[in-house]
Amino acid sequence: MIELTQADWVETVLEAEKPVLVDFWATWCGPCKAIAPIVEELADEYSGRLTFGKLNVEDHPEPTTRHSVLALPTLLLFKDGEEVARITGSVKKKKIVSTLDKHLA
Repeated sequence: MIELTQADWVETVLEAEKPVLVDFWATWCGPCKAIAPIVEELADEYSGRLTFGKLNVEDHPEPTTRHSVLALPTLLLFKDGEEVARITGSVKKKKIVSTLDKHLA
């Protein structure tokens, strides 16, 4: 799991060779804390196929605004520099897996 910043956003997410799942979160967000262990578990399960990153929206607002993230948590899947999927809210692991598998097939 990579801690993302505004400074490395383009290189790490938009220019990445592998797809990247970004978890937009904040320290005060209860649902973000609830989904975090699921995202970390998936990072292990998809290791080598997909890069996982976390972006604290309070510390790095520019990517948050640029990608119209209006609710937390929001998971954005980027492939070839483009957003291909968006999951908002505290969802079950099955929903995230289904979305990932659809775009990694």
